[in-house]
Amino acid sequence: MNVRFIERMHPNGERVRAALDAAGVASRMVETIDPSPSAAAAAAQLDIEIEQVANSLVFNVDGSPVLVMACGGRRVDERRLGALLGATSVARADAAFVRLHTGQPIGGVAPVGHPKALRRIVDQAVARWPVVWAAGGHPHYVFATTFDELVRMTHGTAHDVGAR
Repeated sequence: MNVRFIERMHPNGERVRAALDAAGVASRMVETIDPSPSAAAAAAQLDIEIEQVANSLVFNVDGSPVLVMACGGRRVDERRLGALLGATSVARADAAFVRLHTGQPIGGVAPVGHPKALRRIVDQAVARWPVVWAAGGHPHYVFATTFDELVRMTHGTAHDVGAR
């Protein structure tokens, strides 16, 4: 693995760490040597399969943010997501929308640590892996977790929203 333990953390990482602590998550955040702006980059640095990266994908659903945790390399079916949520409009959010609602940059969006609660969905495909890695609020920060822990810490719901 191409990581190191974090000595001094960016404020985004501090907020994520506080949210993890509050949720009883014991996993320690680590810093990737190079940024991990994509699931492929994170997987390469962590020496894991791309599907073991739990991507935090933000969607603009009828003007409101929805965070979907999905396996790296797996596309979210926007039509299925819209049907699940009873929405008329679903689109991947742009960088400004993501930052506004999560306080974090694309490529570093964590499942927790946002300024306001978001609706969160964890794709059921994540459950195939005993351990997955999620971003920690910054493109260099990641932490290990599990499907059950993701659902619990995010107060999310599990649904199959992947493209077929």
